[in-house]
Amino acid sequence: MSYRVGVDIGGSFTDFAVLDERDNSIRTLKVLSRPDSPGSEITTGLAQFRERDGIQPQEISAFTHGTTVGVNAVIQRKGVRLALFATDGFCDVLELARLKIPHIHDLFSRRPAPLISRDRVFAIRERTDRDGRVLQEVDRQSVVEAIDGARAAGCEGIVVSLLHSYRNGGNEARVRELVAELAPDLLTSCSAEIWPIIREYERTITAVINAYVQPKVIHYLDSFERALKEMGVPVPPRITKSNGGVMGLAQAKAECVQMVLSGTASGVIGASYIAENCGFDRLLSLDIGGTSADVAVIIDGRPEYGSGEIIGDFPIYIPSVSVTSVGQGGGSIAWIDSLGVLQVGPDSAGSLPGPVCFRRGGTEATATDAFAACGMIGHGDLGYNAVQVDVAGARAAVQKLAEPLGISIEETAENIIALAISSMYSDTSGLISRFGLDPREFYFLAFGGAGPMMGCFLARELKLKGVVVPPTPGVLSALGGLVADIKNDFINTLYCDLNPAASAALHDASGVLRDEAEGWLQREYGGDLPYRLSFSADMRYRGQSFEIDVALEEEWLRAGNLAAIRQAFDAHHTRLFGHHDEHAAVQLINLRLVLSSPTPKPQMKLLAAAEGPVQVLRQVEAWIDGRWWQVDVVSRSTLAAGHQLTGPVIVAQDDCTTCVPPQMQVDVDRFGNLIITPVSGEHHGN
Repeated sequence: MSYRVGVDIGGSFTDFAVLDERDNSIRTLKVLSRPDSPGSEITTGLAQFRERDGIQPQEISAFTHGTTVGVNAVIQRKGVRLALFATDGFCDVLELARLKIPHIHDLFSRRPAPLISRDRVFAIRERTDRDGRVLQEVDRQSVVEAIDGARAAGCEGIVVSLLHSYRNGGNEARVRELVAELAPDLLTSCSAEIWPIIREYERTITAVINAYVQPKVIHYLDSFERALKEMGVPVPPRITKSNGGVMGLAQAKAECVQMVLSGTASGVIGASYIAENCGFDRLLSLDIGGTSADVAVIIDGRPEYGSGEIIGDFPIYIPSVSVTSVGQGGGSIAWIDSLGVLQVGPDSAGSLPGPVCFRRGGTEATATDAFAACGMIGHGDLGYNAVQVDVAGARAAVQKLAEPLGISIEETAENIIALAISSMYSDTSGLISRFGLDPREFYFLAFGGAGPMMGCFLARELKLKGVVVPPTPGVLSALGGLVADIKNDFINTLYCDLNPAASAALHDASGVLRDEAEGWLQREYGGDLPYRLSFSADMRYRGQSFEIDVALEEEWLRAGNLAAIRQAFDAHHTRLFGHHDEHAAVQLINLRLVLSSPTPKPQMKLLAAAEGPVQVLRQVEAWIDGRWWQVDVVSRSTLAAGHQLTGPVIVAQDDCTTCVPPQMQVDVDRFGNLIITPVSGEHHGN
C-alpha cells in the first residue's frame, strides 16, 4: 500500500491531493497555512489524513510540494535587503533595465523602483571581454570597499553580476571567495551560476530575484523538511519548479528563482491535466489565491512556455510556464489613499491574520470580506470546515471604508470587487493580446480558493466564452504537483552565425548539455528512470534584438545539419509572424536542453447521470450588480452529469464557493466540471 502526495502551500490555505496507487483514487484536503510556523500545516494535514482516511505517513511513496512563498515575497516586496556588486562603469544596470515603462499608453505610468536601490550598488574593478578573456583580475580593495558599503547600508546579502560572466564566471567566483573570507555572514550569489545567459539586465534581475527570496525560501524549506521527518515520511520531498517540473530540496535552496513560480506552475500543470483529459482545447487557467491572481494560456492540453515572465513588477528570465501574476487575490486588502480614493491590494492579509470574516485576527476589509458583505459567501464552512465565515464581521470591516466614502456597505463592497476585477482585467487582457488570442474562443478554468468566487465576474468583462470550474478547484494546484514530471533546464550561450564554422561548436555544446543533464538526473534520482531530452535554440536574423525559441533534433546538432536547423527556424518564424526571409543571415544565440522524466498520472472518473432535478439547499439574498437578488444555494456534492442551473446561483463545496452572476447558466458535464456560460451564448458540453 502506497500513496503519492501533492501539497500546495499558499498565502491563506494549504491544499493536499493524495493518490492511492491501489485504485487510482484521489483524496483531497485543505487546511489553513501557518506563515508564523512553516511546516506545521504539513503536520496538521497529514494528521488529518491519518485520522480521516487511515493514511499513515510511512506509507507515502512520493511527496511533491508547490509553494507561493517566493512569488508572494516579490509581489509584496518583502524579500531580503540586498547589495549588488557590478563591474565598474556598469552600476546602473537595474536602473536602466530596458528603458521601458510598464504601460506605454498610460501617461502616468512609471517604471518600478528596483529591488536594489542605486545606493546599494557597488563597483568592482575588473573586466572580462565578450569572448570570456579576463582583461583585468578582480581588484581586492574594490571588493573590500563594496563590502564596507553593503554593511553600512544594512544589507543582508550580496548579488555579484559582472560584465560578460555568462562566458566566463571566474571573476564572479573570485569576488564570492573574497566575500566568504571577509564577510562570511553575508549570503552571496553569482549571476553566472544562477542562469548564465547573455544580456546584462536579464541575467542580473534573475540573480537579484533569486537572492531576494532565498533566505525566506531556505527558512521555509528547512521547516518543511523538518516537519516531514518528524511525521515519519520516508521519502525526500520534491519541489515544483517554474517550468512545470519538479526538483530536489538542495537544488531548490540553491536556485530559488527556479521555484519562484512553483505554486503557480503547479496550478497550470493541474489545469493542463484537466484540459487534456476533459477535452477542452482552449483554456486560460485562472488561479486566484489569497495574494495573487495567475493567468496562463493552455492550448490542446499544453501550457505555453517562455522566459521573461513578469512577477509583480519584474521579469525573470528562466524557462517557465507563461503566467501573468497580478497582485490581487481573495486576501487583498482594501484601503483609502491620501486623496480619499478606494484602493485594493497589493498587500494581502494572507492566512494570518487573514480576511476579517475568517475570524483569525484580521481587522482590514479584503476582497473576500467584500463577497461576504454582499451575501455571496458565508452559507457554509470553507476549507474543509477550517473556516466559519463571519458575515457580520465582514460587513463591519467594510463599513469602516463606507463611512468616509459616503456610500452604503453593499456599494463599497461591490466597488472593492470591481477594483480587484479591474486590476485582473488589465493584466489578463495584456496576456491575451500578447498571444494574439480571441477571448471569445477561450474558457477560464477557475481554481484556487478564490478563483470560482471571482472567475465569472472577470470572464464577463473580458467577454470570454465561459468559465469551467473543475470538481475540486480549491486543491487543483496540489493535484498539479502530484502529476508534474521531473524536469530540468540547461543552457549554453554560443552567439554564433549559422554557417559551416558553427558545426563543431554545435556538436560540442550539445554533447556538453547532454552530459550535464544525464549527470544531474543520476545525482538527483539515480540512473533507473526513463527520460526524454528536448533540444531547442534561441535564434534570430542577424541584426534583430531578440530571439525565438526553435525546437531542434539532437542528431541535427551532432551531425552539423545546418540546413535542417535553418529550415526549422524559417518554419517557426513563419508560424509566429507569417513570413520568413530565406536569404537573410541567421544567428544562434543560446542552445537549450530540457530533460523530463514522467510520473504516474491518475485517471479522471466519470460522474453519474442526473436522475432528478437539482436540490436547492436554501435561498439567500445577495447584492449583485447594484441590487439585491434572491439566490439559490446548491451543494456541489448533490450535482450530477446533465444538471443545469441558471444564475444568480451559489454553488457551495468543501474547498471553495462558486458565485454565478445573473445572465449566466451552469451545465454539469460527465467529468463533474461546472461549465458556466452567458445565457445567450453557446456552451460546451462533454
